[in-house]
Amino acid sequence: MRGLVFLLALVHVATAQHQALIDYLERRLLAIEDRISLWQEQTTRYASELRELKQQMVSQLESLDKEKETLRMTLDGVGTRVDRVERELDYLETQNGAQPCVDVDDKLIEQQVTLVKEKQKAKYFKLTDCSDMISSIKAMKILKRVGGAKGMWTKDTGVTSGKVYVFNGTAEDTINEFATVQDLTRSLGFSLSTDLKIPSSWKGLGHVVYNNHVYYVNQAEEITVVKFDIRNKSVTDSAVFPVQDHVPVYGLNPETVMDLAVDEEGLWAIYATRQNERHISLAKMDSNSLDIEQMWDTNCPRENAEAAFVICGTLYVVYNTQQPSRSRVQCVFDVNDLVTNEEAPLVYFPKRYGFHSSLKYNPQEQLLYAWDDGYQILYKLSMKKKLEI
Repeated sequence: MRGLVFLLALVHVATAQHQALIDYLERRLLAIEDRISLWQEQTTRYASELRELKQQMVSQLESLDKEKETLRMTLDGVGTRVDRVERELDYLETQNGAQPCVDVDDKLIEQQVTLVKEKQKAKYFKLTDCSDMISSIKAMKILKRVGGAKGMWTKDTGVTSGKVYVFNGTAEDTINEFATVQDLTRSLGFSLSTDLKIPSSWKGLGHVVYNNHVYYVNQAEEITVVKFDIRNKSVTDSAVFPVQDHVPVYGLNPETVMDLAVDEEGLWAIYATRQNERHISLAKMDSNSLDIEQMWDTNCPRENAEAAFVICGTLYVVYNTQQPSRSRVQCVFDVNDLVTNEEAPLVYFPKRYGFHSSLKYNPQEQLLYAWDDGYQILYKLSMKKKLEI
């Protein structure tokens, strides 16, 4: 009997413990269900908020696309208006023109009466029948940017050759020679060029390549024009320029003490002296002997001049400002008196990066080779006859 009572007691205790375990497990399951329910509510809310955010983003992106299109159309309209204004300004400048950069004073008149008149006593006899002059800049092509801010590049202006010569800097002794213009444009720096070393450093940016020779300016105590044979790699001639007290020829490029140029007539020297330091002078040179054939004092000021070139015996001086703007040909001098400042067209160059450090005319191509802040630029010229002005 006692055993039965003990057994029943054990069963009762086991049943109570089992019930307590079941109650505990039920409570835990309820807690888990509550958390799952809370997670589902939060997930639903987050999903709803994400959908709303997505809708807002889509709406804002659509609005931005519309604003972008509106802005693009506005900018196109502004660009069109700016182009129209520039064309109108070019037209007005061409029609009205600016006052030519000519300073006439008593000192200049005296010099013209004494020195210049003597040098011009003999009429200049043209070597060719060339009578072209610039009408306008027809097109511009930017080929590359290589080298420093100042330099000069050109082809041989006297013979038909595809080679391109790059003079990087204002006082160096190594010319970079490229086989073609294409080699220059696709070259990484000067990697596709051949070094052409000259026996002495050039001074400034007034060099030319003419009939397989490099003509460059060297300055020690005096200014010397050196003639270097490209094929033989040797100096064939040199001559001291027979003028005392040189000053830089261009106000905006003071490194250039003298600028050599080539046109249909041959070799020219553009220079300035202290005796006539406000104005630019011109000399015709014999490219074989480097002798001076004839000299002129022009009425073109040095101040704000950046470069110059010669076409068919006419000197074109290009001007700019200290804060670079649009370069323009604002003074011309014709050795045969066929063109005057008043009659010549006022030629403006397209806007670029700064001002030209050099401008070299190629009479075979009727192109200007320009260097502007390290950019190599070609200008195609539109010509007319001098008698048409």
